[in-house]
This record gives sequence, C-alpha cells and structure tokens, in this order.
Amino acid sequence: MGMTSLERVRAAAERRKADRPCSSLRCTPEAWKALRDYFGVATDMEVLDLLDIDLRWVGAPFIGPKERSASPLGSEGTDFWGCHTRAVTNEYNTYFEFDYHPLQKAQTVEDVDAHDWPQLDWWNYAAIRDQALTHDTKDQRAHIYFVGGTFETPWYIRGLETFLMDLYENPEIANAICTHVGDYYQARAFRALEAAGDHIHMMGSGGDIGSQRGMMLSPQMWREHIKRHCARLITPFRQRGLMTFYHSCGSLVPVIDDLIGLGLQFLDPIQTTAEGMDPESLFTRFGDRLSFHGAVDEVELLPHATPAEVYAETTRLIDVMGKNHGFIVSPSHQVQGDTTPENVEAIFKAVRDYPNR
Repeated sequence: MGMTSLERVRAAAERRKADRPCSSLRCTPEAWKALRDYFGVATDMEVLDLLDIDLRWVGAPFIGPKERSASPLGSEGTDFWGCHTRAVTNEYNTYFEFDYHPLQKAQTVEDVDAHDWPQLDWWNYAAIRDQALTHDTKDQRAHIYFVGGTFETPWYIRGLETFLMDLYENPEIANAICTHVGDYYQARAFRALEAAGDHIHMMGSGGDIGSQRGMMLSPQMWREHIKRHCARLITPFRQRGLMTFYHSCGSLVPVIDDLIGLGLQFLDPIQTTAEGMDPESLFTRFGDRLSFHGAVDEVELLPHATPAEVYAETTRLIDVMGKNHGFIVSPSHQVQGDTTPENVEAIFKAVRDYPNR
C-alpha cells in the first residue's frame, strides 16, 4: 500500500525513502486556466488532484477593510500593509508592481511606529481548516501555510533602494520596520495554528535575497540586520515540530548554512541557473542536512522544451537532488503563461514513473 502525501512529504523533510518522489505545483492565474482547460475541469483543486500533487497551500482569507484588500503582488490596489500596486500586462501574464511605499519618507523610528499597521483580526483563520479538509478529499495531503517574510515585506513598505540604504545609513529604521513586520507575521501564524490545529504541517517563510550572480546584500549585512528577524519565522515553528520552508529566488549560497542552523528543512525554489545553485553543487554541499523544493527550471526549460525533454530533465533532477530522498519536485517558481500544460503534465508523469525505472 502506498504512502499518503503527508507521509511522503514528512519522509522528504527527514530524508527518508518514500514510495515515490514528492510533488508540488504553483501557477500564475493564466497557467491555472490553461491547465483547467487542458484537463477539462472547473477548479484548480481538480488539477492538483489529477496530477496527484502532495503539497497543498492553505491560508486565511482577508476580511479586513476593503480599502486595504489588495493582495501583495497579486492584485491592483492598496494592500494590508498600505503599499499600492498597479497592473502591468505582457503577452502571457498580468503582474502587479509597486508604485507606492507608505514609509518611503519616514525619517525616524517614531515615524515607523506611527504607521497604520494592520490588525490581526483582518483574517478568517477558521477557513484554513475547511481548505485543508477540501484538499484531503482524495488523500491526506501535506498542508503548507505561508507565514511571510522579514526582508521582502519591509522593502515593499519602505522601497527597495531606500531600505537597502537604510541597512548602512539608518539601521534603526530598517530594524524598526523588520520588527513590526516580524511581530505581525509571527502573531498571525500562531493565530492560524490555533485555529487550524494539526491541519497545518509546514510553515513557509521567505524573501528574495538572491540575484542571478549572488546575493542582493552582503552575507555579513544579512547576518547583522536580517537574520534575527528571519529566525522568528522559522525557529519557533521547527521547535513545535512543524516542517519549515524558506523561499528565495536567485543565489543565496553563502547563507544556506545559516538558514539550516535556524531550523530550515526545505529550501525553495532552487533557481538552478543562478550562481552556485546548480543541483550537483547544492546537493554536494548541503544534501546531507537540507531538503530541496523546486528546481524544474521555469526560465528556459519549461517555456521552450518539449514534453519529452521536460520528462528527462525532471528524472535527472530526482537522480541528483533526490539522492538522499530530500526533494519535493516542483517548477522553480509559479508556472507562467508561456508554459504549455503538456510540459507541466510531463513533470508529474516523471514523478509517477520514477519508482518503476
């Protein structure tokens, strides 16, 4: 008898052998629609079930003020932090880019403290359990709740250039923003856990600290100003026995050991074309202490390859990154609108076929 999705993901977290590799899938709205049309189904959940995806995302719907209801990077308008985004559309997708950072002109810590910070009761925490139960209709899935991040959200609020300058010139302002953000995200996560009970199995956090060629800030600056805030969204949850997940695009090799020390189990999304992030190097350096999530390249492979090439590369990645069984197979970020459903299907066909090779 096969394992449940939850058993499979827990095995990957502990680098134990499972009946097959684990799977995960995130898509842009345009890619979700293409998959629904391709499979002839009405919901994203049906797509996930058809592909037998193990890891499922759950979250609390926003029930706060309408004027603060935009989703950060997910819709146009003002979000719960007070940031504003506008829609930018290309041939394949609509994205949302910041055009207002509410604390960009703050001069003092007092200005930061006086910001209209969000309230904890702006979320329907009770809905998380219902979402989880819906995901579990065909199997006991592994559920991940995304806590937030204490690098990216602060710069959304302050503006990226200003926030990076703060780390050198006004570290007290950067620290004050990170502290407010960390306080909120941590408290919100504990509220979610209280409401959802054991229906949340993994806590995700993140913030892009890498670029194609290296980190966006020096490792020393990250350790001095960001690491302690990052720790608040990893360590307490690992101590409670929950699995942990951290997302950063780009290359962050110099601080991976730091993240492992904080209690990180899964690193995402493994942007394999970034400096030092190739699967062989990552596995050699960290594969005995860290599990991986992602790695199926969404930049070049998925938009341009054939399904047969995607199948072959997915199989190769499992050979390399799954050697210690610590690998959840997934596109290296959200699938974009220029990736065909056939290529997405090929990833998970490789996952299903892998044990029978």
